[in-house]
Amino acid sequence: MSEARRSAAALEVRGLDVYYGHSHALQGVDLTLDAGVFSVVGRNGMGKTTLCKAIMGLVPVSGGSIRIRGDDITRRPPANIARLGVGYVPQGRRLWRSLSVDEHLRLAGGMRSGPWTVERIYDTFPRLAERKDHGGGQLSGGEQQMLAISRALLTNPQLLIMDEPTEGLAPVIVAQVEEMLLQLGEDGDMSVLVIEQNIGVATAISRNVAIMVNGRINRIIDSARLSADRELQQRLLGVGLHAELEPDLDVPSTDGEAKPAAQLPRTSGPIRVYISNPTPPTRWSQPVPIGRIEAAARTLSTQVSRLDEPARRKREPVTTQTSGPPAVLVVGTLDTKGTELRFIRDIIGESGLRTRLVDVSTSGKHATCDVSAQEIALNHGRGGSAVFGPDRGAAVTAMADAFANWIKRQGNIAGVISAGGSGAASLVAPAMRTLPVGVPKLIISSVASGDVAPYVGPADITMMYSVTDVQGLNSISRAVLSNGANAIAGMVKARLDPRKAKERAASAGLPSIGITMFGVTTPAVQKITAELADDFECLVFHATGVGGRSMEKLVDSGQLAGVIDLTTTEICDLLMGGVFPATEDRFGAVIRTRLPYVGSVGALDMVNFGAPDTIPERCRGRKFHVHNPQVTLMRTTADENERMGRWIGERLNQMDGPVRFFLPEGGVSALDARGQPFWDPEADAALFRALERTVRQTGNRQLIRVKQNINDPEFASIIVSAFRTLFGRAGARRRVAR
Repeated sequence: MSEARRSAAALEVRGLDVYYGHSHALQGVDLTLDAGVFSVVGRNGMGKTTLCKAIMGLVPVSGGSIRIRGDDITRRPPANIARLGVGYVPQGRRLWRSLSVDEHLRLAGGMRSGPWTVERIYDTFPRLAERKDHGGGQLSGGEQQMLAISRALLTNPQLLIMDEPTEGLAPVIVAQVEEMLLQLGEDGDMSVLVIEQNIGVATAISRNVAIMVNGRINRIIDSARLSADRELQQRLLGVGLHAELEPDLDVPSTDGEAKPAAQLPRTSGPIRVYISNPTPPTRWSQPVPIGRIEAAARTLSTQVSRLDEPARRKREPVTTQTSGPPAVLVVGTLDTKGTELRFIRDIIGESGLRTRLVDVSTSGKHATCDVSAQEIALNHGRGGSAVFGPDRGAAVTAMADAFANWIKRQGNIAGVISAGGSGAASLVAPAMRTLPVGVPKLIISSVASGDVAPYVGPADITMMYSVTDVQGLNSISRAVLSNGANAIAGMVKARLDPRKAKERAASAGLPSIGITMFGVTTPAVQKITAELADDFECLVFHATGVGGRSMEKLVDSGQLAGVIDLTTTEICDLLMGGVFPATEDRFGAVIRTRLPYVGSVGALDMVNFGAPDTIPERCRGRKFHVHNPQVTLMRTTADENERMGRWIGERLNQMDGPVRFFLPEGGVSALDARGQPFWDPEADAALFRALERTVRQTGNRQLIRVKQNINDPEFASIIVSAFRTLFGRAGARRRVAR
């Protein structure tokens, strides 16, 4: 009976040992996968990737055995293992940037005969069929993951090993990968071993989950139980409590009940607190010198502890912080701003809202909070070691990346507030920008009275000037911090109000479209929005550089159903050095999403500068128009228009969705009309010729010349008609997720 089961197992690992030098990476691992999908989860550095590499023969095995369908593959070469029917999707995808999708697949096909062919891949993943001629470096993260999985499937494996298949992917793409894994398990053509850090994915795709701790399989647990048991997730998978890495704490008691934690003796005097691991440990760490432990110790006043106890009792237990009602994140560097951040947290808590105190400090010091800096650091691609380094600038950048990755995995954020200086603002702003528009975001900072564009970007972040530095509580800082705390509380409560939610749901019945506008294209946009208002929610974006980025952020997040990009003037400032430039990724969101796109050359006749005395010396002698005391416009030349035409045309060629791009021969703005200051038919003609020479026109991608000026009513009606046609062809109206 045992032998029959042994020979039928898709994968059987017994007593597997792997060393890296003197470090014992895998320590007697035992694992059996009979059929279907099986997940292995664990913290960073626990040996999960090493297990994958050992099965594939990519690292030497010191002891134990590995069997595939009864065949012993221990110590066989990787190519031999692949021919026996083991497919591998490595962490990081490992694609060739220069090879097209089709070339990737043709290279992988033919190793083993079976049901998976290139044609079946294209049927299963239509997106890859659409992108078959694109290089690996031109694909989105989700598309790259599809290609990496497809490449492995084409080897027609009996066992497919996938290392972190959802790492770094947007939530919508994670859902697609999860659905695909479920389908593979249901098809029954192969067995799948999935290494995951995303507990939600791991528990959704497999009945049982193995938990890896310090190079061992600590336990195999029912996925439903693991998904529901937040305390168990904390103990085994890490919420910053490093002492709980010890295996003896992870062994369940024989009677099935958890043993009560030992109670510390009460004391009336100061307590000396020692941190046994001042640096977050891994299995590769050396013992921490006793002198360093002593230096890191601090004195805890029992009086302060008692004063803080009422506030602590108001808060919910840590074990429920990532489930239940939405919570307001209070985020900052607790090693230097702990008093101020806790002041904010308590005010928000007193308003009746749930809070989570999140530490993003990079000093490595421990602080009492709901989410520790060590836990946040584990979300960096290279782990905590990339965050807690000697270079403060590099550490802040790494922590900002880690916090952005962490916040993407949270599903119950009602709002985010932070307080601090420029360092704190740069730590939290990138993560805030990843949140959907409408989620309240507030930064109280000493840098808020200057140029806040680097922090706000295309997001709806509110910045409040702190007046005094955020350093201690005084009459001024208390007033400002209190205003900020009450402001975020008010925003969150308004957003959570059931009546407001009903209003948002009602407005969500119409598909939303993005429209770009400048002052000199306002008449056209007003007529377009009026004609579309009954059928679409028209969101107008001021084309000031950040306006275009804001629109494309909504496109990327799936909140827009189409785009009328009437005013592409940001390209002028990007290429000619104006003050409202686009980024190099202008049009990138439309390229990635294939949304219906109607565009034009609105306001490409002008480069934007500030007051006249700010105009660069190189531009002296050009044709200018003073729009207002703070904005001076410079007319673009024929050569500049030709350059812009080529730049835009190359981007239009990358759009695979339905495209109509209109060229108004009567002028591209209100200033570029007969008798107006910027009327220059030759410059416009150079723009149109460059576009027509560059754009590869197809039935789906067309350039259309129109006699009128861009602001003539007839031109607006043509735009509306074209958009209605494209939107219908793209697949009728659908409710867009918010």
